[in-house]
Amino acid sequence: MTITAGAFGLGGILLFVCLAITALLFQSGDFGDDALFDAYIWRVTRFTLLQASLSTLLSVALAIPIARALARRATFPGRVWVLRLMALPLGLPVLVGALGLIEIWGRQGVLNTALAGLGLKQPVSIYGLFGILLAHVFFNMPLVARLFLAGLERIPSEYWRTAANLGMPPAALFRFVEWPVLRGLLPGAAGLVFMLCATSFTLVLTLGGGPAASTIEVAIYQALRFDFDPQRAIALSALQIVMTGALLLVLARVATEPAQSVTGGRASRRYDAETGLSGLSDTGWILFALVFIGAPLTAVVGSGLRADLMKLAGDPTVRRALLTSIAIAVGSALLCVGIATAMIRAAGTATARRHVPPVARAFAGAVTASSSLVLLVPPVVLGAGWFLLLRPFGDVARFAPAIVVAINALMALPFVHRILAPAMATHAARTDRLTASLGIRGFQRLRWIDLPALKKPLLMAFSFAMALSLGDLGAVALFGSQDMVTLPWLLYSRMGSYRTADAAGLALFLGLLCLIFTMLGTAGDRRVPEGRNA
Repeated sequence: MTITAGAFGLGGILLFVCLAITALLFQSGDFGDDALFDAYIWRVTRFTLLQASLSTLLSVALAIPIARALARRATFPGRVWVLRLMALPLGLPVLVGALGLIEIWGRQGVLNTALAGLGLKQPVSIYGLFGILLAHVFFNMPLVARLFLAGLERIPSEYWRTAANLGMPPAALFRFVEWPVLRGLLPGAAGLVFMLCATSFTLVLTLGGGPAASTIEVAIYQALRFDFDPQRAIALSALQIVMTGALLLVLARVATEPAQSVTGGRASRRYDAETGLSGLSDTGWILFALVFIGAPLTAVVGSGLRADLMKLAGDPTVRRALLTSIAIAVGSALLCVGIATAMIRAAGTATARRHVPPVARAFAGAVTASSSLVLLVPPVVLGAGWFLLLRPFGDVARFAPAIVVAINALMALPFVHRILAPAMATHAARTDRLTASLGIRGFQRLRWIDLPALKKPLLMAFSFAMALSLGDLGAVALFGSQDMVTLPWLLYSRMGSYRTADAAGLALFLGLLCLIFTMLGTAGDRRVPEGRNA
C-alpha cells in the first residue's frame, strides 16, 4: 500500500509535467539552429551560470556559521523569533523582498543616504550583478541555514557527551561531529540554491538593470509572453534542463547519505557553547543574520504603515484576493505534503531490504529526482503548456484554480522533500524494526508512532509550502482573471498603476500572513533543557 501510494504520486508528477511539455512541443514544430545558437543566448547562459554559482557560494558560506551559532545557542531569549524571522524570506513574495532591499540598498535607500552624509560621491548600486547576488543571498541563505540547523539538531546527544569527555577542541568538534552532517546536506542544499538562482525571474527582471544582466528564465518568459515563440522557449528550456540536469548528476555522485544512529532521544547539550570565545562569535553571526534579514523587512513594514490600511482592509477586492490566496495556499500545501510524505515513505520501504533489487533502487532514485523536477522545468513553461493544452476546451479560467494549486505544489515540493526526507529517514531507522516486531502498522503506527515524532518537520514543511504558494506570482500571472485575483497579483497590478501606497500596504499584509505561517511551522522550536525529561 505504501509503495502504491508513492507510485501514484510519482506518476502524477511525471504526467503533469510531460503533458505540459508535449503541448508546447506540438505547438512549436521543428527546431532551427537560429532558435538557440546565437550570441545573445550564449551571453545569457554565461551570466546565468555566473550569478547562480556566486549566489550559491555566498549563501552556503554564510549559512554554515549562522546554523552552527543557532545550534550552539539553543535556549537564548527570542531564539524562536530568530528562527521565524529567518523563515520569512522563503515565503515572501519576491517583489516584496525586492522592494525592501531597494529601501535599504537603493540609490535613495538608507545605506546610500548614510554614505552621502559621509561625503562619498559614488553610491552603492543595487542594480546589476551586485543587486542580484544580494537578493539571492537574502532569500536563499536563511533557507540553507534552516536546513543545516535541522541536521545539526539531529546529532545524537551521546556524540556531544563523548566529545566533552574526550576534551575535543572546537576545530576537532567541527571536523569529526558537525562536518560529516553538513557534508551530507551540502550537495542537496547547494544544488537547490543553484537551481533556484539559475531559474530566477522576478528578481533578475527587477534588479538586473538591463539586457546585460538577463537569465535564461527571463529569455523564456520574453519568448512566451511577448513574442509567443514556443519554438524558442522550448529550445531555451532544453538548454536549461541540460544545465540543471548535469548538475543533478554531479550532485548524485558526490552526495553522501547522513548516517542514522540509534540514540536514547535525550535533548542535546552543547558543551562547546560554554566558552566565552564561542559565545562572542555566535552572537556576532546571529546579529548579522538579524540585521541582514530584518532591515529590508523593517523597511517593508515602515512603508506599509504609511499606507491607508483600514481602507485596504475594507476593500472588497482585497478581501476576495486574500481569501483566494489562502485557499490556494492551503490546497497546494496539503497536496504537496501529502505527495512528499507518500513518496518518501515508499522510497524508504522499497530500499529497506538487505539486498535491494535494481527495480526498487531505480524507483527510489526516480522519487528523489522527481522532487526537483520543477526546478528543471520552469513554472512558466508548465503554465504555458497547460494553457495551450486546455485552450481547446473553452475558457481556460475555469481550470485556473486547479492548475495554479498543482503548479504551486510542485514549486514547493523540493523544499518540502528536503525538510521531510532526513527527518523521516532518521525516524524510520529508529522505529521500523521495533514497530515491525510488535506488529504495529497502518493507522495505529501513524497515530501513536509517526505523527508524534514527525509533527515538527510536518508543520515546518506545511508552513513553507503555504508561504511559497501565497507569494507566487508566475502561475497566477498566466491563469489569473477577474474571477481569480490573489494578493501578489493585486500587488503587482497596483505597482503597475503607480499606486505605490496601496502596494506598500498589500506588501505588509503579505508579510504578516507569511509571519503567521512561519509561526505555525516553528511552533515546536522551543527546546527542553537536558535533564528535565530524565
